Amino acid sequence: MASEDVVGKRSESAVTTIVNLAEEAKIAREGVKAPSRHALLSICKSLAAGGIAGGVSRTAVAPLERLKILLQVQNPHSIKYNGTVQGLKYIWRTEGFTGLFKGNGSNCARIVPNSAVKFFSYEQASRQILWFYQKQTGRGDAELTPVLRLGAGACAGIIAMSATYPMDMVRGRLTVQTEKSPTQYRGIFHALRTVFMEEGPRALYKGWLPSVIGVIPYVGLNFAVYESLKDWLVKSRPLGLIQESELSVTTKLACGAVAGTVGQTVAYPLDVIRRRMQMVGWKDAASVVTGDGKRRVPLEYSGMVDAFRKTVRHEGFGALYKGLVPNSVKVVPSIAIAFVTYEVAKDILRVEMKISD
Repeated sequence: MASEDVVGKRSESAVTTIVNLAEEAKIAREGVKAPSRHALLSICKSLAAGGIAGGVSRTAVAPLERLKILLQVQNPHSIKYNGTVQGLKYIWRTEGFTGLFKGNGSNCARIVPNSAVKFFSYEQASRQILWFYQKQTGRGDAELTPVLRLGAGACAGIIAMSATYPMDMVRGRLTVQTEKSPTQYRGIFHALRTVFMEEGPRALYKGWLPSVIGVIPYVGLNFAVYESLKDWLVKSRPLGLIQESELSVTTKLACGAVAGTVGQTVAYPLDVIRRRMQMVGWKDAASVVTGDGKRRVPLEYSGMVDAFRKTVRHEGFGALYKGLVPNSVKVVPSIAIAFVTYEVAKDILRVEMKISD
């Protein structure tokens, strides 16, 4: 009898446990609701604003972007582009006005989704990091520190870069090819297909590692410096420069310019290396990079470290900063325009959402 009582109690306990679990599951299921219309519109707004910001900012500086890449990969024994002004004049003279914007279509095809994902990822990462930080410190009014903003920006940069890297890889090749190139990529999709068929799927991610390492300080510092500088100006109001809690467009442009300068200076050598690694395996790369095709230099790197070592050994440490001047001229207005366009686009879309509601 005693054993039967024990079995009966265990059975009753098991049934009770199952019933409780079922009730908890029902409560949890009822608590999970589909995203509201407002939440979906907010996501779309953030993605659209980021895409617009990327397209506008890159098109505005497209000639400098192309010249930067040409300077990064050209052969030191056959120099065609020697400085910012001379390089732009040479492109204009040999390829015309359209030559200044060569590769911009593929660049926008890459940068619009890249920028959309980047800004959206930053907002989401910032919220999650802030929530975790407030929970850990026990302070509900805690704000993001510059280091936490750096982390959120780094996460956003890695996600956005990885999602669109194949387009960035072929964009680099489209940018450096000229009318004299033996093989012509007809566009971004033709380039993607050609690289995939001739060099394999892994070729689409050549230079990915230095890109990941470089994007952490670059994008991270961009967001961290921009947001921290804005907060400091609003709270401190140094020298009476800021009179209101809302910063003017000019002030935001200045904040973006400072952020862009800091980020690109730190990460630039990694950008040079990734561009060179992207040329590896392209059978016509030597003639493209040397320009006239009179001298062919094999482009062979076994990895990121090997690319660093060979670049410095054969061309000197300064080679890691080839194209820095046009990039500096480009990146300051580019980052500034991107941040301001993003905020203005978000404000416009927010107003339109309120009107539609």
